[in-house]
Amino acid sequence: MTEPTRGPATSLPTPATRSLWQHINGSLRGEHYDYTQGSLPRAILLLAIPMVLEMLLESLFAIVDIWWVGRLDAGWFDSAPTRGAAAAAIGATEALLSIVYAIAFGLGMAVTALVARRVGERDLPGAARAGSQAIGLGLVVGLLLGVPAAVFAPELLSWMTDGNQRVVEVGSGYARWLFGGNVVITLLFLQNAIFRGAGDPILALKVLAVSNGLNLVLDPCFLFGLGPFPQLGVTGAAVATTLGRAVAVLYQFWLLRRGNGRVRLDRLWRFDAGPLWQMVVLSGGTIGQFLIGTTSWVFLMKFLSSFGEVAGAGYTIGIRILVFALLPAWGLSNAAATLVGQNLGAKQPDRAERAVWLTGLFDAAFLGLVTIVMEVWPEAIVAWFTPDPAIAAVAVETLRVVAAGYVFYAWGMVAVQAFNGAGDTWTPTWLHLVFFWALQIPLAYTLAFGLEYGVSGVLWAIPSAESLFAVGAVVWFRRGRWRQVVV
Repeated sequence: MTEPTRGPATSLPTPATRSLWQHINGSLRGEHYDYTQGSLPRAILLLAIPMVLEMLLESLFAIVDIWWVGRLDAGWFDSAPTRGAAAAAIGATEALLSIVYAIAFGLGMAVTALVARRVGERDLPGAARAGSQAIGLGLVVGLLLGVPAAVFAPELLSWMTDGNQRVVEVGSGYARWLFGGNVVITLLFLQNAIFRGAGDPILALKVLAVSNGLNLVLDPCFLFGLGPFPQLGVTGAAVATTLGRAVAVLYQFWLLRRGNGRVRLDRLWRFDAGPLWQMVVLSGGTIGQFLIGTTSWVFLMKFLSSFGEVAGAGYTIGIRILVFALLPAWGLSNAAATLVGQNLGAKQPDRAERAVWLTGLFDAAFLGLVTIVMEVWPEAIVAWFTPDPAIAAVAVETLRVVAAGYVFYAWGMVAVQAFNGAGDTWTPTWLHLVFFWALQIPLAYTLAFGLEYGVSGVLWAIPSAESLFAVGAVVWFRRGRWRQVVV
């Protein structure tokens, strides 16, 4: 086997040769840096800025989407009021769609780890081959998941809502469009994972700017039939989302072939059985951990839906607001994955570990501020999204209860991303299994139905399990076995 061509070790500038503001400006312009040298706080900042902005865009999409659907529920623009059924349908659909997100996230983390390790080794051709294999795998997985889910969308929605025919009637079109667009979702995640692993998060930011920008413009047009657009109701939100994501995927193709990213692909996709299977094996742990976490959310949504449309709608609004604050923190934690992967590739495990502790401190500080906002002003925040006092009451309780564990969430996210960036994907999987399947689901059921705390019981199971998960993840990270993982 011939040795792959490797770039020179000095081919990238280090993040220490210019002023901080010059580096920030360069990061936003897409300049390349060597994150295995120089100041770690500065390296975290340079990676985190575009990653956080990327997640802010994603969370803005989620928050604007549910805002427009709230207007649909209220009967704006002469549409028939759906009185919570539209929001409940979105919540049930996205709980099921979270399984697709789990698989895409899992594959994406494996791709980020592989690409980051090859970049740290100066093996750019190897990083490009990994990216091509990831896209080929994404096409297969997206089609296998999307076709059957789209066909059985009404039945899946009915199962999630305990046979609520009003929600099924309102939301079946929405579910079909999103389930049918699974291949677009999968490719969007995987190709942005290539950019992050390469240390080019600004490209992922640009892609989401295109996707979410189109969605924000098209959302009200398809929902309410503005101008030449058909009035599709809640289905219009799914049409706008799918079209925006599809255009973004085409833009990713162009960036990977013709853009100025560190990794450029000579072929967009590959279907070589051996490397594909190797990627599946490596991603098995990350897929497992995200599947465990998201299927736990599916059960929580199903428990809440049993208390009626109001509970489902209020919970959906509350979670969308919480995600708006949480996704930027997730973007910051992504910096840990890239730094761990690249520094392990450069044979610098101590620097990789320091990067994780610093990133955790920054993330915890940010989510501590978010917690204060959610605990002090939840009524004012929820008032922007629903005029219905019953739905608002559930949303307010969701904000206060779930945000109670946000500082712990920060450390849990960073520790998990550190494991994944190192290629140690099975440790987080076992942690997810213990704290979400073995603890969160039984605890939610017991509190909600056994002890009859209802919606409150389901909600309190979330920060309880998440906080214990974070403690377990940090303790296991300190043991240091992730340092010896070979990918």
